[in-house]
Amino acid sequence: MSNIPHFQSHGQDGKPVLLFLHGIGGDNHAFDAQLPAFADRWRAVSWDMPGYGQSAPLDEMTFPALGDAVARLLDHLDAPTAAIVGHSMGGMVAQEFIALHPGRTSALVLSGTSPAFGKPGKWRDGFLGQRLAPLDKGLRPADFAGDLVPNMMGDNPTAEAVAAAMASMSALSAQAYRAALHCLVTFNRRDNLENINCPTLALAAEMDEAAPAGMMEKMAGNIADCRYHCLTGVGHLANLEDPENFNKAIRTFLDEVA
Repeated sequence: MSNIPHFQSHGQDGKPVLLFLHGIGGDNHAFDAQLPAFADRWRAVSWDMPGYGQSAPLDEMTFPALGDAVARLLDHLDAPTAAIVGHSMGGMVAQEFIALHPGRTSALVLSGTSPAFGKPGKWRDGFLGQRLAPLDKGLRPADFAGDLVPNMMGDNPTAEAVAAAMASMSALSAQAYRAALHCLVTFNRRDNLENINCPTLALAAEMDEAAPAGMMEKMAGNIADCRYHCLTGVGHLANLEDPENFNKAIRTFLDEVA
């Protein structure tokens, strides 16, 4: 298989690239409600993270390897620079890419994400143990997506939003999910926030327990050129729960800085 990650895109070749990076339970379809909405001005692209969907796995999933995979994809798209929207783990990949490949990000949206994952030690070990337990019993993400997905959303998600999140997570292999979990808990780019020098939007969600709004507002305060916006009434999967206002917030930001 190719070492270029699989992707889908909307918009003409030659337009500036707007790259969407999904979270740990997503795939390239996580942004099906975003790509057409931005195809007027951008070549809107959503990848399958390595090991996900039709993308070949890495020898070892690490954040540096994922950051380099973003660079390979942009090279393949003939995009010296791109605007990047990173959601959850995808936001961490975006931060890693910026640290490893400075100057290639023209604008950044950090959605429902953090500059480091949790607290080292007991908390992190507990998280990893809890998430790996079903895999250790031989279950696949499709087997427990029904338990995880609703807890990631606000109080009243639409049936369409739940179905979309379930479909993405159900398509994920146990092997890829296990690799992503082990990778996720290693993330810490807190010290690099001050080095992010492109216009940035920290996009939080009112009911997001995975990336609380207060934490994201604090993160925004450590990035030089950063705006903060909080979407109301939605949880961690705001791009699926309220695509209209999710897209509007990003559009407003990009119109301002692009």
